[in-house]
Amino acid sequence: MRQAVERLTVPGAGRGLAGVTQALNKWVGETGIRAGLLTVFVPHTSASILIQENADPNVLSDIEAFFSRLVPDGDPAYTHRQEGPDDMPAHIRTALTQVQVSVPVLDGALALGTWQSVFLFEHRTQPRTRELVVHLAGE
Repeated sequence: MRQAVERLTVPGAGRGLAGVTQALNKWVGETGIRAGLLTVFVPHTSASILIQENADPNVLSDIEAFFSRLVPDGDPAYTHRQEGPDDMPAHIRTALTQVQVSVPVLDGALALGTWQSVFLFEHRTQPRTRELVVHLAGE
């Protein structure tokens, strides 16, 4: 069995879902590993990782709209506000989602379904660069 580990940088555009499937597939291809399991980890407390539909952009905007209603910015009930009104909501959004996904790799590419893509879900409003730690184990 072979392994590869890397930190990938994802430039941010602020709150929302940013597709990272292409970057992940590129990295997987560079490893030369044709079959295995890819783990994608987000080492941040205000961003997460999701597998979601990639065909209709309304899905992504509906997800963001849902989270905006569920965890609104500036709620006076939050005491943690050191970095602004989106700070604590970003932490709660991360707690409600996930910071790691695993995806099988077949024939040197992510074995996602037809309509699936991997997205970095940024929960802060201001753009910021994020990192993904990727680990691939396989043959």
